[in-house]
Amino acid sequence: MPSISCTLLVDDDDTTNYLNQRLLQRMAVTDTVLVAGNGQEALDLLHTHCEQPTSPTCPTLILLDMKMPRMNGFEFLRAYAQRPPLQNPAVVIIMLTTSLNAQDVSRMQDLPIAGFLTKPLTREKMENILHEHFTAPS
Repeated sequence: MPSISCTLLVDDDDTTNYLNQRLLQRMAVTDTVLVAGNGQEALDLLHTHCEQPTSPTCPTLILLDMKMPRMNGFEFLRAYAQRPPLQNPAVVIIMLTTSLNAQDVSRMQDLPIAGFLTKPLTREKMENILHEHFTAPS
């Protein structure tokens, strides 16, 4: 199974972050897990860990909640796109949501994300992410 050097979990729900962290640890698919409670905290972590985009603690996968206080997933993506290109690592961003509202789904179609999944994150969903985005083509 492919390994990810660093994964960033961005969700305002501590229980969701804990469960996702445990899932990633049980699957042994990532070396480092960073956790942010909102989009602003995520940007701060990226600033700290991605000064050198080749740093092993610069995320290559971001699992991003859509609806959070202070800075939601949409606002995070807008701010992320404004960062200098050298500070933005090559990253796979997956939006996690409980909403299947047609308007939200429509908004996600135009975002710089690799996809979106409904919560909860499961072993099967994580295996699909790994297979689709982190397995070298044969």
